Amino acid sequence: MRTPLLFFFILGDILGAGVYVLVGAIARQSGGAVWLPLLVALGIACLTAGSYAELATKYPKAGGSAHYTRRALGPAAGSLVGFCMLAAGVVSVAALSKAFAADYLHAWVALPTVAVVVVFLTALALLNLYGIKQSLGANAAATLVELGGLVLVIGLGAWVIVRGDAEVGRLTQVGTAEHGVVEATLAGAVLAFYSFVGFETSVNLAEEVADPRGTYPRALFGALLTAGAVYALIGVAAGAVVPTDQLANSSAPLLEVVRLAGGVPERLFAVVALVAVANGALLTGIMSSRLAYGMARDGLLPRALGRVLPGRRTPWVAIVATTAVSLLLAATGEVASLAETLVLLLLIVFAAVNASVLILRRDSDGVQYFRVPVVVPWAGLASCLFLFTRIAGEVWLRGAVLVAIGVLLAVVNAIRARRSERSDRSAFLPQRGS
Repeated sequence: MRTPLLFFFILGDILGAGVYVLVGAIARQSGGAVWLPLLVALGIACLTAGSYAELATKYPKAGGSAHYTRRALGPAAGSLVGFCMLAAGVVSVAALSKAFAADYLHAWVALPTVAVVVVFLTALALLNLYGIKQSLGANAAATLVELGGLVLVIGLGAWVIVRGDAEVGRLTQVGTAEHGVVEATLAGAVLAFYSFVGFETSVNLAEEVADPRGTYPRALFGALLTAGAVYALIGVAAGAVVPTDQLANSSAPLLEVVRLAGGVPERLFAVVALVAVANGALLTGIMSSRLAYGMARDGLLPRALGRVLPGRRTPWVAIVATTAVSLLLAATGEVASLAETLVLLLLIVFAAVNASVLILRRDSDGVQYFRVPVVVPWAGLASCLFLFTRIAGEVWLRGAVLVAIGVLLAVVNAIRARRSERSDRSAFLPQRGS
């Protein structure tokens, strides 16, 4: 795989549904300068991306965050990080299912949220069960649609600004009645961070990349910066065109830009947004079910999750289980709180990865790899620890339950691994009397 192909793969992973649904929530936290927390979130993401770039080029045949953490901190930590990745995926699907049932759908028809969420998650599970080839084919088309929708919003925002119907002064309004400038920016950045996740899954392709030392970092940072530029322009368009109160109270913030700009049927854009949301949920659902399946095959989760359909070979138990948990989470949380829960889980993963870079620098086997300045993983680790302090208390409660389950599994898996080691060693020891 060469740089352009990898670049577009990572960009497609990042440019997802988050920005379609969270711009309003960011405005509620930060004020009219929506672009600012988006850029802060980009900077934070780039720090951790530097750590991923070093580890992916140093261990191009290794698979992801859990492997790096296991190598640096041991099997228990690796198991916990793997579970946090799984939990983050399940939470993300829950958030996107709630977003699908909100104002974008209401542009066509108003239906009970619970009913929509149930039907939506069932449809995604059935497509996932049908086969990954069909699912990824749907993703390729949907990615083009969602990117086109973002470009359309940027163009419409520019047109409204040029014709003089926008309030450009709102772009410098940072802070709310509850929060000052710094606190408001950081609160918005926690939500905005959700829009940049996805880059971390690309490390699993490092083995298939030609010259990973040069190709992977260029593709990774190029995709992040491109996504950051698109998001910043979306923030400018939404902040300047839509009054802040109206934007903050909308679950379909980009549709507000389309309405005020005119010239584009609202229902047509609503379909674009719904495709973006559904595509994000589909990709994340595939990742979550396959991760649960893989962990079950490795003995890190109950073996039942490793069962597959005889014909299609899709992990049906893992798909049903992850869908059921997403449904439970969607029934007990709103989009913004679920997005913050996902960020909390990924901050645990990212903190572990940044720490792993520092520890694994002692593991030098002569391999040439991309190396970031030592300040980058330290800054990435510090940013993760700082963002932990910006997470709301109710989000910590929800996240603590999921993390506690992960810790329990990690302890059980560590005990089992130790017993297995002892058993293997005893098999080679001479028996008494022989």
